[in-house]
Amino acid sequence: MNLLNSCGASAGAKIKRTGYDTTALLSQTLLSAQQGNSPDVLIVDNPVVSTLADAGVLASNDQDSIDASAVAPNLLAAGVLNGKTYGIPIGANTLALYYNKTILSAAGVDPSTIKSWADLTAALAKVKAAGKGGITLSAIGTEEGSFQFLPWFWGSGANLTNLASTQGVAALQLWTSWMKAGYVPNAAIQDTQTTSWAEFATGKYAFAENGTWQLANAEKAGFAYGIIPIPSMAGGVAPAPTGGEFVTIPLQKDTSRYPTTEKIVSCLTSADNAFNTDTTLGYIGVTAAVQQKQATNPQLPVWISAVAAAKGRTSDNLGTNYPKISQQLWTAVQNALTGAKSPTAAMSTAQSAAAAATGGK
Repeated sequence: MNLLNSCGASAGAKIKRTGYDTTALLSQTLLSAQQGNSPDVLIVDNPVVSTLADAGVLASNDQDSIDASAVAPNLLAAGVLNGKTYGIPIGANTLALYYNKTILSAAGVDPSTIKSWADLTAALAKVKAAGKGGITLSAIGTEEGSFQFLPWFWGSGANLTNLASTQGVAALQLWTSWMKAGYVPNAAIQDTQTTSWAEFATGKYAFAENGTWQLANAEKAGFAYGIIPIPSMAGGVAPAPTGGEFVTIPLQKDTSRYPTTEKIVSCLTSADNAFNTDTTLGYIGVTAAVQQKQATNPQLPVWISAVAAAKGRTSDNLGTNYPKISQQLWTAVQNALTGAKSPTAAMSTAQSAAAAATGGK
């Protein structure tokens, strides 16, 4: 709020801030647009940008003077729809693997050697043989479940337009095999990212799939920890989904408001403010300049690498189709992990439902 006030003051305006959760914010924004009283600045979770753009609520960057030229293309992609860009990310976060150094050392696992799914599965087998828990993750039947599954899905080489591909099935088979082997706690089926972190924080598990926003909690966990990127199937860093907010400008009938709005947006997203902003959400900068400054913090290089490989959930011009596909994806994960369907059958059903929901796109 201090940053908002200072940016407002520098633009010669007094800012009135109103906060909503994501669902309520979307509804309120659409209603405000219909009533002709849209807010001047709108900060939204990145998957929402395409929904609002598709509804004709937002000004594109070629309609205002937002300069997003320095933003990494993979992070800006969440704000791209039909070739036009809407807004600018204020920061990005994503997923990686936290690990318990004591557990891995006792099990004879060197985390630096974990580069592929096979490497990680072998490490989990050693950990279990040593009498410890494997990996905590969130497989809940909500967007959080899809968010956590996507690094494995994309890391297989799969694409969201074809959930039932050989690669997509392989990703779900990986998680299912881990569940059957006892490497993943049964609670993962209903765990959120918060509750799965709480399990890791007990000190009984070797790994946790979680985000930059848990760094402060990791420091409080009471045991030595480290972080590695999520590996892709064949090796290398898997594309994890980007989290974080976009600063956007809603369309206004009174276009004389735009110059002040643009000054505020420019201030909010400036390199200095991006670097100095409170890090509660674990944001990584969206430009090379900010990331270079952050890299001096020894905790952050692994996250900078993860963000560099990350991908927007609405990328590939999925736009408003993403939520429809995601619902079928998390349903498939639930069906496979509970044993209701095989990974192949679960993904086949999911693809048919997603195609029907998106008009075959």
